[in-house]
Amino acid sequence: MQLLKRVLRFKSVLLVLLAVMITANAQNAKYVDKHKELVSNLSQKYGIPEKVIMAVAIVESSSGLGQAAKLFNNHFGMMGAKKTVVKGHKSSLKKYDNDEASFVDFCLYVTRRKFYGDLKDTQDPEAWVKELSKAGYSSKPQVWQKRILTTINQSKL
Repeated sequence: MQLLKRVLRFKSVLLVLLAVMITANAQNAKYVDKHKELVSNLSQKYGIPEKVIMAVAIVESSSGLGQAAKLFNNHFGMMGAKKTVVKGHKSSLKKYDNDEASFVDFCLYVTRRKFYGDLKDTQDPEAWVKELSKAGYSSKPQVWQKRILTTINQSKL
């Protein structure tokens, strides 16, 4: 009887995890669909792979569902010079007028990094993510790098 209960509990947990994964993938697909034209244009203009721009946006904004994206139109976790207050939320994050401004600012940020000249117009997402990580984009570089690359693969970017 104990074994049966454990098996049922295990199956329940697996079903919940599967449902979460399906929901997350569906949300990622909606997010990609909404921003793919903008990302394509920015990729062509700045020579940054679409996969990298999109994956960073998905992770940093929780596919547009995170508070930074909703309140500040900040899809990349970009920090500002001063505290901003929006709807009672005080933050050091930059506030943008719209999603596009956030995406453009991220691309401009990347163009100011030392590695940019060497990688511009190359389509190796791993190299881009590695260099962004080394350049201090994240406070947890190895974890961040893995999340971005996993997102690229799972979202079929």
